[in-house]
Amino acid sequence: MSIGEAAAASGLPAKTIRYYEEIGLLAPKRGANGYRAFSGADVRRLAFIGRARSLGFSIEDCRALASLYADRRRASADVKRIAESHIARIGARIAALEMMRSSLQDLSRRCHGDDRPDCPILEELASDGPGESARDA
Repeated sequence: MSIGEAAAASGLPAKTIRYYEEIGLLAPKRGANGYRAFSGADVRRLAFIGRARSLGFSIEDCRALASLYADRRRASADVKRIAESHIARIGARIAALEMMRSSLQDLSRRCHGDDRPDCPILEELASDGPGESARDA
């Protein structure tokens, strides 16, 4: 099938499919005319990678997971190790986002939001470090 057909069947844009080919996540055959010829297995691999990416797995994780999926002698422990590592990275990002939210909430509470020009939010953004504004330097 053509790249357009593979895109429709896998749910991925053609541009993404070209990128995945470029980085070696998939290697569709080429016809005599040079056009890509995607097989059913290629489309299943693309859909698999698309679902993994939608869960936030990195390209390298997707590469490893796709390889494990193709290996019928795989150990599920290898798959679980990748998933748990990803869960830990998600937890770290959530913690960082919660810290950002808390900081912004604090700044927003300290801002009067009136007609005066002073604003703790802008002062913090312009600061060189905690408690020091760029204007103080």
